[in-house]
Amino acid sequence: METIYKGSELGIIEIFRRESGFSQPRTFARRISASEAIVKQIDLYGKLNGHNGCVNTIQFNSSGDLLVSGSDDQKVMFWNWATKTLEFQYPSGHLDNIFQVKIMPFTDDRKVVTTSADGQVRLGLVLENDKVKTKKLGEHQGRVHSLAVEPGSPYVFYSCGEDGFVQHFDLRSNSARKLLSCSSFPDTKQSARITRLNAIVIDPRNPNYFAIGGSDEFARVYDVRKYLSDCSGSLDAPVNTFCPRQLIETRNVHITSLAYSNTSELLVSYNDELVYLFQKNMGIGPSPLSAPHEDLQQLEEPQAYSGHRNSKNGQRRAKLVRVMVGDRHIVNQLEPHPHMPVIATSGLAKNIKLWAPSSNDILPLPHNIQEIMESNRQGREDNSPVILNSQLIMHVLRLHRRQAMAHNGIRLNVSDSESDEGGDEAYILGLSGDDENSSECNIS
Repeated sequence: METIYKGSELGIIEIFRRESGFSQPRTFARRISASEAIVKQIDLYGKLNGHNGCVNTIQFNSSGDLLVSGSDDQKVMFWNWATKTLEFQYPSGHLDNIFQVKIMPFTDDRKVVTTSADGQVRLGLVLENDKVKTKKLGEHQGRVHSLAVEPGSPYVFYSCGEDGFVQHFDLRSNSARKLLSCSSFPDTKQSARITRLNAIVIDPRNPNYFAIGGSDEFARVYDVRKYLSDCSGSLDAPVNTFCPRQLIETRNVHITSLAYSNTSELLVSYNDELVYLFQKNMGIGPSPLSAPHEDLQQLEEPQAYSGHRNSKNGQRRAKLVRVMVGDRHIVNQLEPHPHMPVIATSGLAKNIKLWAPSSNDILPLPHNIQEIMESNRQGREDNSPVILNSQLIMHVLRLHRRQAMAHNGIRLNVSDSESDEGGDEAYILGLSGDDENSSECNIS
């Protein structure tokens, strides 16, 4: 009852501020939508059925009356989500699974850009007779997971792919431009390598800045003005990087998704790890591996959100308020409505689920929520790399050899046992039995 009262009290205060003119309409809508009492009433509103494959991407249009989706069936579908009906669909022209769909702003929802596992970036142009003309705008060498549309622009957007490239598109021209090739930060252990990119987002407060994330632990922020004047496409120079201290130089994590808030906070989601919220002053700088240890220790910790397990696909902790079953296996995407407390989710199922505060009751957390969170935590730890030193590896190899010889009826003599302690096996593996100089092997 205390939580209900607190949520209701917050709603009354917000209504009073709106009626008094102290709260702008957009701010009022966001605060009401994010109030704890409203969130606790969110329940399944309905399902959108029509795709014949996993639904990998969903997006509301700017007014919020339409929802667009893309699927493994290579089709793009437009939905009236309120009535749960399909408005129209078209074949995208892609040759493989669609990974991202974006409606270009201020185009009357008639220009749609898509990416796919086939490496293509394509445009769908909805004509007056509701027929759709599609064409290829550009291509990556490998899968293209993410698009970012410049806020308020009907022409400009970016793509990033597993080839490590970020490409810049302007629909007023007929060609794509490769801005940069992202690579790992060089260190003493290994040379630089291509960073396979999974996500790209643009800062809504300053569209000159965009962030990317991929197959390592660092979210990188770039200033596009440095690249529009450079035609080489080879300059990889972020202006800032973000990463939790404990994940720096961790080889088994990568970034799966990014999002900017309206105040330039950067939300970073890692595979088999937590979700972190970074303020602008939490950056490590353009060269994170060169940052002094003392400077890293002085950085404020990002807020961490735990409880999920993002896999297969001393921090401040946030409070868990609501849990829903979004998919029997994996949730691919969660898309909030631009103006209302409505959420769309999609996953391995062939439908899209709609969530809204439709329940008449305040819905509690599941009774086994602690077990769910503990299972997810254990799953993350079980998937982390095991560190084996050379001494342990040699011991395992000796046991394996003895078991094999015993199975074949071969008797070990003293000289055989002594020879097991070193020699050929250590030479083949390039390992030393000396504890002081023993190397480590990461098995993931």
